[in-house]
Amino acid sequence: MSANTTPADAKPASPKSGFRIPKVPFWAQIVGGLVLGVLLGWLARSQDISWLVTTLDKIGGIFIQLLKLAVAPLVFFAILVSITNLRKVNNAARLATRTLLWFMITSLIAVAIGLVIGLVTNPGAGTGLTPKDGGKPDHAGSWIDFLTGIIPTDVITPFTQLNVLQIVFMAAVAGIAILQIGEKAKPILTLSESILELLQKALWWVIKLAPLGTVGLIGYAIATYGWDLISKYATFTADIYVGCALVLFGVYPLLLATVAKLNPVQFFKGAWPAIQLAFVSRSSVGTMPLTQKVTERLGVPKEYASFSVPFGATTKMDGCAAIYPAIAAIFVAQIFDINLGIGDYLLIAFVSVVGSAATAGLTGATVMLTLTLSTLGLPMEGVGLLLAIDPILDMMRTATNVAGQALVPVIVSARENILDREAYDHATSSPVDEPQQVAVAA
Repeated sequence: MSANTTPADAKPASPKSGFRIPKVPFWAQIVGGLVLGVLLGWLARSQDISWLVTTLDKIGGIFIQLLKLAVAPLVFFAILVSITNLRKVNNAARLATRTLLWFMITSLIAVAIGLVIGLVTNPGAGTGLTPKDGGKPDHAGSWIDFLTGIIPTDVITPFTQLNVLQIVFMAAVAGIAILQIGEKAKPILTLSESILELLQKALWWVIKLAPLGTVGLIGYAIATYGWDLISKYATFTADIYVGCALVLFGVYPLLLATVAKLNPVQFFKGAWPAIQLAFVSRSSVGTMPLTQKVTERLGVPKEYASFSVPFGATTKMDGCAAIYPAIAAIFVAQIFDINLGIGDYLLIAFVSVVGSAATAGLTGATVMLTLTLSTLGLPMEGVGLLLAIDPILDMMRTATNVAGQALVPVIVSARENILDREAYDHATSSPVDEPQQVAVAA
């Protein structure tokens, strides 16, 4: 045999068989971004490096801007397609009703926890803040604005002004109309599904930039606020984080274990990538494609997930619309020396459950806070007191929001015996692959 002859079954050496750079998990990238952001923010603040502060601001701002760029069309087509997908689900009306019911139940639990924490800790006492430190917002939400604001005056303005609530309304009307028209509307539905897939593909590219966005957002927050501002709001900040943590790591696992008979650890393994991104981006809608992907990975049927997750991303806000306004109302009342009674606390719970759609999945919860304060008759200057600290609070609030948006579909699916329990039991926190038709049933 010639020395140059090789066996027929021999495999040629792969050019890729040499040294490989190990793939860093998404969660590790986010954590790395958090650590680097904190270090750069501390450096910029301690050494007064203005160009570094500006750079961090630009990096974080561009990331959020890219997320918001897709919000309006994403919400419209996600809601439209999710409603039409209900035709593929058995007992669709029952599932939709159960989903809404669990949204309300978890919101009530969250607002109750917020009220208890606020009453026990007195977050407005000893802050050194006075009514003069506050300022009225440019626009205060009211129930009239909320109810009349659902219906747009035209079809363009909601998209240009990013009025998510009006976009949801139009999408719901369009989705129901497509279902009523039937076969004749199939071309419109097919086009909508294609546009949604395109938007999700583009948004997924933005999501991959989350570690870089984390550096900018966290770094700028540390460089701008530091500990001087946080110290004035120490009790209030701790209350928000403790309240959200109790719901996130206490209430949710308890509901999974007792109501759904599921292992809570597996839920967090599967949902963790979305929770992390929510913490960084502070946008439930921006996180929605990833939330839906992890929800499906936890065993929720794709047809049901494509309805429940977009629905939750625009209405399910345990952090922003339950815990936060409850504690914030008590904080503002104490600053302005106003006593709240049992009726006021019941009003807070009512606003939290009914008015949560006012937050509409966007960064921040100012609209929900103004709605709560106006309902209670508290001074609107209280909003100005909390705006300065809002970005720090919003990270934990949004993480809680997104966790709840993934939790409810899992609970409902388990109780309705449509959950893939094998998929749930094997869910991991490994990187989530880029979705193909995330919100469109195959």
